[in-house]
Order: sequence, then structure tokens, then C-alpha cells
Amino acid sequence: MDYEFFIILILTVLIIWIGICYIRLKTSLEERARVMHAHWRDHDLVSFQSRIKEQAEDTIRRETDLQTRKWQNEEEQKIRRDAIRRSREVIHGKVTEHMIPFFPSFPWNPSDARFLGSPIDFIVFDGLSEGEVREIILVEVKSGIKKVLTPRERSVERCISRGEVSFRVLHPEDLKSSGPDQNKRSRIW
Repeated sequence: MDYEFFIILILTVLIIWIGICYIRLKTSLEERARVMHAHWRDHDLVSFQSRIKEQAEDTIRRETDLQTRKWQNEEEQKIRRDAIRRSREVIHGKVTEHMIPFFPSFPWNPSDARFLGSPIDFIVFDGLSEGEVREIILVEVKSGIKKVLTPRERSVERCISRGEVSFRVLHPEDLKSSGPDQNKRSRIW
């Protein structure tokens, strides 16, 4: 029986030793697995975060570009519509200025009106078509939203109200023989 006891003892020690080796190996493998997992996790997490950040920045950049282009297109359309509207208003105003003498409510004979356009729209020589001018009227037509005289139109109005109006006869021959200082104008309209 001693022999059996000795074999059982050896087998028991061997089983204990195998168990201890197994536990050590398992612990070692688990630790290595934990270290490898932590390394992988940290490395992949940083890599993943970097990729997510790049994707987010790319998405934000594309969305910003898209919104900017959309805003530019909308603003361009608004500007174009406004330009067309203003152009129509200007054309309407110019046509009205030219046609106003032919409106039924125009207070003077259309034949007596002469279109200038700038700095005022018309000069009406009231009575000219009848042979005798009774009055000379400077007319400015305002057809838009703003019915305010421009600075040039106001300066013409001021000159007229102060009586700073004259009539002169000019002969071309006199211009050829006169010196340059005599023909200078104080202001060019």
C-alpha cells in the first residue's frame, strides 16, 4: 500500500502543481490580454476619435460651404430681383418723363414743352405754339417713391427763386475771337 499511497501523493502533487501552473498561466494570459486590450483600446480610441473629429470637421465644412452657397444664391437672387425692380422703376420714370406732356392733365400745350432730361426734365415756353411766350416754366417730373429734388435740381430751383436767370445771345464768331478766360464757365452741369 505504500506504493499506492506514494503514487496518489505524486499524482496529487502533480495535479496541484498543474493547477497552480494553470492558474499562473491563466492569470498571465489574462493580464497580457488586459494589457493588449488596453493598448488596443487606447490606440484605437485615439484613432477613432481622430477619425470622428476629421469626419465632423469635414461634415461641418461641407455644411458650411453648402449653407454659404445657398445664402449667396438667395442673396444674388434678391439683388437681381431688386435690380430688375429698380431698372423697371427707372425705365418707367424715364418713359413717364418723356410722355408727361401728352397726358391729358398736363397743364400746358405739349408743343410748348422741350425735354432736357438733366438737370431738369422740361422747359415749357407757355404760349410758344400760339406765337407769344407768356411764361417760361422749368418742370421736374418725379414719378418714383422718392419725390425729393436732387442737389442739382435744388440748386436750379434756388437760382430761379433768387432771380438768377438771364437770357443771352451768343454768336459763334465772337467765341473764336475772344480769349480763353472770357469763355470759361463758373460751373458745368
